[in-house]
Amino acid sequence: QVQLVESGGGLVQAGGSLRLSCGASGRTFSYDTMGWFRQAPGKEREFVAGISRSGGTTSHADSVKGRFTISRDNAKNTVYLQMNSLKPEDTAVYYCAADPSASYYPRQNRNDYVYWGQGTQVTVSS
Repeated sequence: QVQLVESGGGLVQAGGSLRLSCGASGRTFSYDTMGWFRQAPGKEREFVAGISRSGGTTSHADSVKGRFTISRDNAKNTVYLQMNSLKPEDTAVYYCAADPSASYYPRQNRNDYVYWGQGTQVTVSS
């Protein structure tokens, strides 16, 4: 059984910070691209950040660039999303996902990711 479980979401004031974690089990994800996506009510699930299997290459959506940072610890089979300077428009359910392809640059299409967590709610108040 392959499982990804997100944690660390919550309610924060605008300008605050949160650190999301995604723990994996049932399979090693050290060869996979890992990504974070988010989905707000009434909107499509969108790419937030991705990281290559070694952690050497990252990609961040323009909307979060300079504020969010993705990282991973392959020894712990865990990926993180550090979120700083949060804005109300960051409010969404955040999902961790894995892309088993050997891409050098993390892919941004949600359809390329085949393993998904259940999501964790992030709410940013004004």
